[in-house]
Amino acid sequence: MVRTLKRVLLPFAIVASVSFAAPMASADPQTTPPAGGSVNLELNKLEPVNGNCRAYVVVDNKSETTFKSYKIDLVLFQTDGIIGKRFSIDLAPLRPHKKTVKLFDIDGLACDKIGSLLVNDVMECKSDAGAAENCLQNLTTSTLGKVQLSK
Repeated sequence: MVRTLKRVLLPFAIVASVSFAAPMASADPQTTPPAGGSVNLELNKLEPVNGNCRAYVVVDNKSETTFKSYKIDLVLFQTDGIIGKRFSIDLAPLRPHKKTVKLFDIDGLACDKIGSLLVNDVMECKSDAGAAENCLQNLTTSTLGKVQLSK
């Protein structure tokens, strides 16, 4: 009787666990844009300049917020995976619903030595009204070239 009951109930348990697990997968904060809009950073290209590397980042502020300060902490990983450099850049000013291109030079490192970039944190994030909340959570990243930008 117990074996028969297990055979009958087991398929229901599997179906129940699958149907409950599916909605959780779609709620991933990395893929679901926040309700108030997001800021997307796209590493567009890297270009050698006088022995250094110039990064071109497309910043798409999809939110309603004007950012007076948007300072990010970046960690650069070399092609062998070892951390090569840590630095910060301020991407502000960012106007609402506006796409802009920001450039910054990575001194003392050739572009072909860069393996990936990590947005380690949003260090400072201020709007017209003062300190903004959830800036790291509302940040998305993308890459067009082979050097990945992630958070």
